[in-house]
Amino acid sequence: MTRNYCRWYDETSAMKRAYDKGLIDKKWVENYCWNGGKDCIRKKRFEEEGYVSPDYVLPDGTEDKKLKKKRF
Repeated sequence: MTRNYCRWYDETSAMKRAYDKGLIDKKWVENYCWNGGKDCIRKKRFEEEGYVSPDYVLPDGTEDKKLKKKRF
């Protein structure tokens, strides 16, 4: 798989931190973060509105209840 990392997928990224700690499935980073951020609600809101999504919001805009309870 060729990876086209989203420009925001770095050490400050909640999705990178959650994935690296095994808190979210690989599908989230494969389908969004490693796909240039295509269709990512988090990226869209940040770039268009300056809104930083909470760490527990997944790239499709849904909330992950497990992440909401964790501090990572």
